[in-house]
Amino acid sequence: MTADSFTGKVALITGAARGIGAATAELLASNGASVILADKRDELGRETAAKIPGGSARYVSLDVTSEDAWAAAISDVVDTEGGIDILINAAGIIRVGPMTECPPNVFRSVLETNVVGTFLGMRAVAGEMHRRGGGSIINFSSPQGIEGRYGMSAYTASKFAIRGLTKTAAIELGPLGIRVNTVIPGPTKTAMTARAGWTDEDYNAAYGLYPLGRMAEAIEIARLCAFLASSDASYCTGTDFIADGGVTAGKPRDS
Repeated sequence: MTADSFTGKVALITGAARGIGAATAELLASNGASVILADKRDELGRETAAKIPGGSARYVSLDVTSEDAWAAAISDVVDTEGGIDILINAAGIIRVGPMTECPPNVFRSVLETNVVGTFLGMRAVAGEMHRRGGGSIINFSSPQGIEGRYGMSAYTASKFAIRGLTKTAAIELGPLGIRVNTVIPGPTKTAMTARAGWTDEDYNAAYGLYPLGRMAEAIEIARLCAFLASSDASYCTGTDFIADGGVTAGKPRDS
């Protein structure tokens, strides 16, 4: 990937006000893309977009659970940028607690954001990507989309669903020239994973028994997204791409 790998390409990234979404937006913009950061955290989203050098990034407010909001956002992108080539569905929420204590409305809210939001995004961009001759869609799952975990019934259900949704979308959208893949990041240093009072040493110690023994930096996951969005991944679709430091390789070491 070179500094102009994405010249002429337009990318929309949800959940881009912070974390992996923000890191991916900055990386794509630095390699020539016009980037639209989408989120519900309006003030933070505008600040993040303004910090990206070169004036190639801007922010739009987007509730990913709303079909109307998606239609408005894509219409805005097409009107201002001429089309869309890349969609990265990075928006997501997590709620933790035993299944028997998880209120149904909380379970539904996680699925609405994580699964329905991803579905609506793909549905909203498919026609415009087809008109551009194709594109790349990247959805986000998790190690909890591969194996269950105590206290994460809603999150796990949503992340398993995203993997299945991605594979079906790849089958349906492939003839339109649209590639659809899933990124599965391991534990990553973001605001979502932050714990009050923890230092870098605390975070790394928590994952010290896994193969790489540390959490990922957001840019490490962003680089995988950039690969999948680029022409270097031109024959990749319907696949899970895991960057988890070995979390899902098997049981941790004993010491």
